This record gives sequence, structure tokens and C-alpha cells, in this order.
Amino acid sequence: MKKLLQTLTETFGPAGHEDEVRELVRKEVQPLADEIRVDVLGNLIARKRPGKTAKNIKKIMIAAHMDESGVMASHVDENGFVRFSPIGSVFRRYVLGARVRFLNGTPGVIGASLANHLDKVNELPTFDKVHIDVGATSRKDCPVEIGDVAVFDRPYSEFGDRLVAKSMGNRVGVLLAIETLRNLKSVPYDVYFVFTTQSEVGMRGAATSAYGVDPDIGIALDATPAGDTPQAHGMEIALGKGPCIKIQDAGMIADTRVVHWMIGAAQKNKVSFQREVLAIGDTDARMIQRVRAGVPSGCISVPVRYVHSSSEMVDAFDVQNTVKLLTAVLHTSIGL
Repeated sequence: MKKLLQTLTETFGPAGHEDEVRELVRKEVQPLADEIRVDVLGNLIARKRPGKTAKNIKKIMIAAHMDESGVMASHVDENGFVRFSPIGSVFRRYVLGARVRFLNGTPGVIGASLANHLDKVNELPTFDKVHIDVGATSRKDCPVEIGDVAVFDRPYSEFGDRLVAKSMGNRVGVLLAIETLRNLKSVPYDVYFVFTTQSEVGMRGAATSAYGVDPDIGIALDATPAGDTPQAHGMEIALGKGPCIKIQDAGMIADTRVVHWMIGAAQKNKVSFQREVLAIGDTDARMIQRVRAGVPSGCISVPVRYVHSSSEMVDAFDVQNTVKLLTAVLHTSIGL
């Protein structure tokens, strides 16, 4: 599982450019799913049909987004420095000194000129004041063109049971979906594992794929900020205490029937879990819930530290138990 997580997190795939991730996912789910297709927006949909003895079959959509945050080149100056716009949630506190890699393989480092602003050295510069240095000396020899995209470039690492990587908060959901599908032999539901696109820029893939799948129940798999670091915002979320069952976030109030279904499955199968109320942020479930006439939806999250940085951290115990929880949920009946 860890090896696959490493491969997923190190694969290039900002919003709108998920091709490499999708092909990796396709190879993993091909022998596991009964049916695989890719829709117009690039979402990969892997279907697991219900067992032959299943009755009153409901269609469940499990959404895990493939994309990650990144940057897009918007201007190259006469000295070869690249200006950029963020793709998705890129926090200014994390960008200075960060290394990036463009789709064409070009490496770069994000910097800002402080020569004339030494009195502001402790202030965070806005994006229009920073640039990417790719080693070029002029616009002519710069290997980056307007519209080229890049992601943060940092290798996967393990600190004991703590797993650290760029895009960890994105790709851990993809891992959870793949490993849960691997666990399923026979289920009482018609399950659609949807690996969505463009979540970082408005959950666009979740919206279109949910319309196409037309599920009876929607579940998003994602990460949620942990509140267990010094001076962190007060949240009852910590690494190493199990997956989080979402009750509410900024974009969705989870359907209470779905929440109780998840909690019941966790308690019956003795899976440690945490209750999540998130003040800022949302997931693919926000869009699934609104599709057509509405879809009862919820979310299972993995706690993550340093969200939207190039070194997001999760705990292996939480990852393993999230797979265990989702597997249990998909073998538990729901009163809908």
C-alpha cells in the first residue's frame, strides 16, 4: 500500500492535467472492476456490480479526486523569470523557496526579490511579487511557455508511521478507493468508484460524473486538516486516531442517515473513528449532493497536517483504518 501511495503522490497531475494519474489508476483497477470508462471531463469510473443475491439494490458513488494544486505560467520576463497564477489552493506561506516541476520536466524554484524591501522580509509577498527561477538568462532561452503548468516537487518520505509527500492530501483518497475496491468480493450495492478531475478548481469532475452516474448515495474520500499541532485551530481531529466521518464542512451538511450508517459500520466492526466538523474547506461531496434532484451524501476523511503544502503528513494507521471503514460501510445496509 505504501509503495502505491508513493507512486501516486509523486505522479504529475495538477487540475486539468490528470492524464498520468488516470493511467496509473486505470492499471490498478483494471483487474478489479467489472466495468471501466472515462467520461468527457476525464473522470475515470470503475464499477463494481452487486452480488447475485443482492436485493433492493442502491447505486453508490465513491468519489476520490486525482488532481493536485499547482501553478500556471502567465508571463516570462526579458530575464527569463516566470510569473505564474495558482491552480487551486496554493498558500503563500508555503511557496517561497519551494521547488516546482513543469510538465515538460523543467525544474524551478519559487523566489522573490527582497533587495529593495529588506524592511518587509518577514511579510508574505503576494503572487504578483514572486517568480519561478528556471535557470534561464533571457526570455529566448527560457524552456517554459505561457500556459505551461507545474506542481511542487518533493519526494515521498516516511517518518516512522508518518507518511509525508506533496499532494498527499489529494492522492491518499485515490489510494483509499483503489484499496477498498481491491477488498470487495461481493457487495449488496452497485458501486461506482469515480476518480474525479478538477476538484481543486471547483469540484468540476465530481459534478459532471455524478450527473452521469446518477447515484442513490454519494461518498467523497478526501483529507481534512488536523488540529493536533502547536497553536492549531481548535479541532477535534488528530493523526493516529482513525478516519474522520464528516458531519459538516463549509460546503455540505452531511446527510444524517449517511452519517449514522457510517458510524454504525465503524462501531460494529470496531474501527476507531473521529467525528469531523470543518469550518473551512469542502470536498467532492458538495457537488454530488446537489446533482439532479439531490443525492444523500457524506464523506470519509483522513487527517492531514500541513495541508496544501509540499510536505503534507498522514498516519499509516489512519490510512489503513479508512480502508477498513469504507469496506465495512459497503457491506452494511442503509435505511434509505
